[in-house]
This record gives sequence, C-alpha cells and structure tokens, in this order.
Amino acid sequence: MQLANKHPIGIFDSGVGGLSVWKEIVKLLPNEDIIYYADTGNCPYGKKLQQEIISFSEKIVDFLIAKNCKLIIVACNTATASAIEHLRAKYNIKFVGMEPAVKPAALNSITGKIGVLATLGTFRGKLFNETSKQYANDKDVHIQIGHGLVNAVENGLIKSKETEKLLQKYLQPMLDSNVDQIVLGCTHYPFLIDIITQIVNGKAKIIDPSFAVAKQAENLLNKDNLLNLSDNIANYKFYSTGDNKSLITVLEQLAYNDLSVEIV
Repeated sequence: MQLANKHPIGIFDSGVGGLSVWKEIVKLLPNEDIIYYADTGNCPYGKKLQQEIISFSEKIVDFLIAKNCKLIIVACNTATASAIEHLRAKYNIKFVGMEPAVKPAALNSITGKIGVLATLGTFRGKLFNETSKQYANDKDVHIQIGHGLVNAVENGLIKSKETEKLLQKYLQPMLDSNVDQIVLGCTHYPFLIDIITQIVNGKAKIIDPSFAVAKQAENLLNKDNLLNLSDNIANYKFYSTGDNKSLITVLEQLAYNDLSVEIV
C-alpha cells in the first residue's frame, strides 16, 4: 500500500483546459506526482459524437493506467458528460469528473436566475440535465454554448479582442436577464477569467468548480489511504497528442517554466 501511495494522479483533458484543475491539485496536494495528458490532436471535443469521445477516453485511460496512476481525473466537462459512466463501468480505478456547478449556483441565487457557459457536449450530457432538474428546477437557467472559446485558449488568444467580443456576446444577455450566478462549465474557461470578470463587473458571482474537483480527489485518496504523505518534491509529467505549444505556453503563464511536454 505504501508503494501505491507514491503512484501518480492522472489528469486528462481535450487540451490545456484541465490545467485549471491541475493547478488546484498542485496547491492542495503538493506532495503528489501528477501525469497530465492533453489530447490536443483531437481538440476540441465539444461537437464530437459520444462514441468518439469514449474511444479517445479509453485510449487515454489505458495510457494512464500503464503509468501506474492511482486515481484519474477527467478534467474535461465534455468527456465527463460523454464517457465517465462508461469508464467507471469498464475500469477498476476511481475517477473524478467535472460536474457543472449548477447546484451551488442554484442554492446561492437570490434572483432565481443563473447562467451556464459550457460546450454543446456538456449540455447534451445526462449529468448536466439531471443536476439541473434536481437542483435548479425552480430556477431560470440561461445556457450558452461557448463557441470558439476552447480554440481561443488552445491558440493562446486569451486576451485578444476577438475573444473579448465572443465573451461579451455570450455573457451580456445573461447579465441583461439579471442572472446573479455564472457557471463556467468548461475547464478551458477559467483561463479567460480576467476578461470574464471585467465583463461581469461584479453583477454576478463567477463559479469555477476546479477547487471542488481537487477537493474531491483529495477526499477519495484519503478514504482509500492513497495520499502521498512523503515530503519528496513532486514530479509532474505532461503528454500531448498534438502540438505542445499551447501546453507549454499555459504552463509558463502559471509560472512553471521548466516543464517539458512529450508528444505521444
């Protein structure tokens, strides 16, 4: 068991978005080794068919299990929506997925109106619809597909005028409708937080579920006695199926300048 404790945590996403979860894991669990897998060769997942996403996810999970990962975080809302039930049924390893934070948004809303910005794949998923029905059935939920936002993050256009125009287009109708909670339903979107905050201008609370996902990972590892309690310096490895420039760029923005990315 002690050996298993030192095995890495696996994290995967369609691209760099899952690094928003990775950075929370790093802060919360600084002793844990982490393997991050970015399927940039197939990014974005948002409009892809469910079976296609399941196939991508199986390949990635096989890779992470071969690397002795003790827990796998599906740091992609679309992959969670499309594949996590299948993955949990097929593999003998615990998974943590991304759940659109509709529950806290609904519970904390005063106006009774909440906004959700996510991908088409997330909105199609059973998880979003079941969560909305259970916790926000009496709320006015304004949904918006973030067309082009994943590509903006992947291509390093985080602070571009084009990205700002897209966000203004997507968020302003929510604000005009008096939403007081805005859920970021894609792990790429927290990297746009500066522009989002500027547009929202304090009119609504912005909900990023990344920390809650990291906390759930900690809880599962603790429950199974798999937390790495050593004081060794953590080791981080990154793999990409496509161009590694976006991964390296975002890591540098997070002040990790000496981490390499291997193409697989």
